[in-house]
Amino acid sequence: MTNPAEAMPSSAYSLLDSGTYRSSILTRGPWHHEHQHAGPPIALVCRAIERAATAHGLTHIARLTANLLRPVPIGELSIEVATDYAGRNAGHFSARLMAGGKEVARFTALAQRENDVPIPDGLPGHPLPPPPQGPEGLPQAVFPFAGRHVGYADLVETRVAHGRFFKGPCAIWFRLRHPLLDSEAPGVYQRVAVAADSGNGISAILDLQSYSFVNSDLTINLLRPPQGEWICIDARTLLGPKGCGLAESALYDIHGLIGRATQSLTISRRA
Repeated sequence: MTNPAEAMPSSAYSLLDSGTYRSSILTRGPWHHEHQHAGPPIALVCRAIERAATAHGLTHIARLTANLLRPVPIGELSIEVATDYAGRNAGHFSARLMAGGKEVARFTALAQRENDVPIPDGLPGHPLPPPPQGPEGLPQAVFPFAGRHVGYADLVETRVAHGRFFKGPCAIWFRLRHPLLDSEAPGVYQRVAVAADSGNGISAILDLQSYSFVNSDLTINLLRPPQGEWICIDARTLLGPKGCGLAESALYDIHGLIGRATQSLTISRRA
């Protein structure tokens, strides 16, 4: 059961008068009681980058890379966004996520202008792969760290499309139960970011109690804008022999393939 002393927040973050963000315990991750799951802060920075890109008429976030420098504390956060280059059809953006006077994550992103370009029929590999079985009627997935404290497992709703949760390759549908930010409907790119960072967890092949397999980065590549509330992460974990690994995920909405995500993993034994 979730600790009854912890009231359920209404959103992952609150925007303060100072322009900074207060994190709620809905962002709590599985590795440390005082640290966030990386998905929510990546989504929060994605929101800031989207706004900077839209000002240039660039509405599609084609790539988002997060370099996770330090654990993100459950506390006050600030975001700095820079436009590195904005051209007619594409723009490059960078961002820094700050907490307690320290840079905790650094981001780069590619945004594109959307144009109506007809695609010929019969191209190799097209039409694109359809999604796994849709979320309606599928069994719920339960995170192994759920119920101890309010956290990320309460922020998202999850359904199993195929495979076994935290038991190797699997496909899981994700949907936000709560807004990312105070009574603001989350954008589709933010929904992808919240879910995509879970690829290494849902496809885990090591015991969570005995091993740590934290990702130090996340790269999301999207071939089109996502649609709808549900995002499916079809993930698998690959381990190297020297404490390094890779999680790779195919990303879907209810209409089909939308892109890919990768995470570099650091593997270690728990004390």
